[in-house]
Amino acid sequence: MTALPRQLGLGKLLYHTWHRPAGWMRDLIADGGPWERRRTRHGHAAMAEAARTLPLPPAGSGTPIALHLLTGRKFWDQTAFCLWTFACHAGRPLAPIIYDDGTLTDEHRAPLARLFPAARFVPQEETLARLDAFLPANRFPTLRERWLNYPNIRKLTEPHLGATGWKLVIDSDLLFFRRPTLLIDWLDRPVQPLHAVDCVTSYGYSRPLMEELAGAPVAELVNVGLTGLDGGALDWEQLEHWTRTLIARERTNYYLEQALIAMLVAGRSCTVAPAGDYVTLPRLPEAHDCRAVMHHYVANSKRAYFQHCWRVAMARAGVSS
Repeated sequence: MTALPRQLGLGKLLYHTWHRPAGWMRDLIADGGPWERRRTRHGHAAMAEAARTLPLPPAGSGTPIALHLLTGRKFWDQTAFCLWTFACHAGRPLAPIIYDDGTLTDEHRAPLARLFPAARFVPQEETLARLDAFLPANRFPTLRERWLNYPNIRKLTEPHLGATGWKLVIDSDLLFFRRPTLLIDWLDRPVQPLHAVDCVTSYGYSRPLMEELAGAPVAELVNVGLTGLDGGALDWEQLEHWTRTLIARERTNYYLEQALIAMLVAGRSCTVAPAGDYVTLPRLPEAHDCRAVMHHYVANSKRAYFQHCWRVAMARAGVSS
């Protein structure tokens, strides 16, 4: 009897006739309805256009700051604003390392290179060569499969695979409104991992399983929009085992990368970016006032991001939008 529903495809029918429409409606309501969704789409288009003509950030002085980001065709404009707002408040030159997700064309690379002449673009061909050298598929089948089908894992592999030393990896959907002193101080003297604080604990896997594998208590609210790790200390055999076990016992999950990093820092002393200054999912009134050092625009905070906050960031830097 249990095989009959599967043979009839009732699961797919239920998904397409109920779960998918219900999910679409929930997303529409969270976005503020069709009119607000349209405004958000137009705001994002205006942001992308503004990203092409941003003025050069202040040159700053001192040792250049290296920030590591993964980007591509869909995110280059967010990467531009993230780095530009950081540079406008840092008082230091930036030399970002930008990893191509395989979709970055000259059209999208050119505005980033204009704003940050010291930027290094890591082509996907170089990444693939490092994968074959340090993460061969015959020894790391689970991580290689996830690399192909789960782009978030690339924020862990691209900066750290075959490399040593501390690196700060940041998401592109960040804006900076004041000087990120905590991040700059960490970059100058990194001695322990760094992470941001989430608005809700989101690991996608059960705490007992994560702690069983990590061998230490896993902290609440670890967010990987800001992640400082020492690549030379990463045990890729261990990460393969963790990933394989998590998936075998509790299936794949969108938050796998966040779970793995929460396990990597479990039981360790960390530099934690305070939630009041480095805000994940800004809500009103903060989403309007932008008083924090940084916003990370996850989930439905994209509405404020594309409609309003990038314009505030430009105004704070003395540039008209």
